[in-house]
Amino acid sequence: LGDPQRHVAVAAPAHTMDRARLAALIAEEANRFVASHPRSVALARRAGASLVGGVPMPWMQRWASPVPPFAVSARGAEIVDADGARYLDLALGDTAAMAGHAPEPVVRAVAEQLERGTTTMLPSEAAVDAAEELTRRFGMPFWQLVLTATDANRFVLRLARLVTGRPKVLVHNWCYHGTVDETFAVVDPRATAGEAIARPGNLGPQVDPATTTRVVEINDLAATEAALATGDVAAILVEPALTNIGIVRPDPGYHAALRALATKYGALLIVDETHTISLGPGGATATWSLRPDAIVIGKAIAGGIPGAAYGMNAQLAERVGAATNLDEIDTGGIGGTVSGNVLSAVAIRATIGEVLTDAAFPGMVAGAERWADGVEEVLQRRSLGWSVARLGARAEYHFAPENPRNGGEAAAAVDHELERYLHLHAMVRGIVITPFHNMALFSPATPADAGARHAEAFDAAVAALQDSGALR
Repeated sequence: LGDPQRHVAVAAPAHTMDRARLAALIAEEANRFVASHPRSVALARRAGASLVGGVPMPWMQRWASPVPPFAVSARGAEIVDADGARYLDLALGDTAAMAGHAPEPVVRAVAEQLERGTTTMLPSEAAVDAAEELTRRFGMPFWQLVLTATDANRFVLRLARLVTGRPKVLVHNWCYHGTVDETFAVVDPRATAGEAIARPGNLGPQVDPATTTRVVEINDLAATEAALATGDVAAILVEPALTNIGIVRPDPGYHAALRALATKYGALLIVDETHTISLGPGGATATWSLRPDAIVIGKAIAGGIPGAAYGMNAQLAERVGAATNLDEIDTGGIGGTVSGNVLSAVAIRATIGEVLTDAAFPGMVAGAERWADGVEEVLQRRSLGWSVARLGARAEYHFAPENPRNGGEAAAAVDHELERYLHLHAMVRGIVITPFHNMALFSPATPADAGARHAEAFDAAVAALQDSGALR
């Protein structure tokens, strides 16, 4: 399967930062935001009295502005906040709104279903329709519907441990699979066989990840084989390309070799397509001809309504059926009273049947290409040694001269202060990108000039950094 593929860290960025001048630029943009958002500031003050951190979920504190804009509506690729400010939305709910905000077919289908009820604990024709379309796209014959990709990952990992009798999970360094406990781990620097330690920021893990997880870098087949050779790995859970630490693509032949290793050592191979659906209607599985034992897909497939799914091949479905006791299936750790509800099924059916169609993806990918081309033109013209990574309808820039080749390299290239400035500068000028990294995502509703609008704002931000002496 090839020689060991360990690589040195990404070369140091071809620039230096004056942190004091960068802080002054951030303060200048923050003042602009506050001055133009009195209603959001007032709502944030009010929210601080009843919501922890002034937001309904902790990660909403990651927005670059002094307080988050308080949204009042979202249509297509535009958000309007409480102060009437309009934003070109290139975050799209960090993929949950990849179909665009409030797509008409989903709004119509969900409204009609609300009139007929939402939760009966009974199957629906919509669920069958959704599963059949997922089979067409991804090739997996059997599916289960849940509410989130986190649920789907958690449940399929339980099934993997059930049928293999093995305790551990193997994941990529700096992966993201929702809030699955086993995946909040990074490589232990003393590792010889993928030993793990808790990821920085892992809040109150109920179990030390070293007891549940092995971690290797994407593209490191030698380390992967060493981890699998221990014989205790039930499943390899991967994003086909890393996305949440910045886009990191697989090497040519990597996934074929990973499939061979999984088969050799008796581990199940699970592909999480939740973000890599950006590659096309069947995600990386169809685009790159992957052959996993199970697939997880969430966020985008229900048009913003909570909905996700996991699929499995016939062999795994048979093994699961043989190991399952129907009299105890309701308390086996898989499910949830509203999982598989008809409202989610209807939303999935409408989204993948009428919005995120085969015909929609070429335009979405073309939009992301224009965005990436615009960023690259600015970087070249201004002699700035950063790089741009592409993944179908998704693109991202890294503060490194070359695209990182693994999660460790991507993490080493992160600059939170610089990121905050660029995001805040864009937000003040009516453009939103995801608050967690430098990613732009394109929907069927994203306007054709989105790439040009972002490039103009990005150029102005870089110019301000260079002209002030903050970036040299």
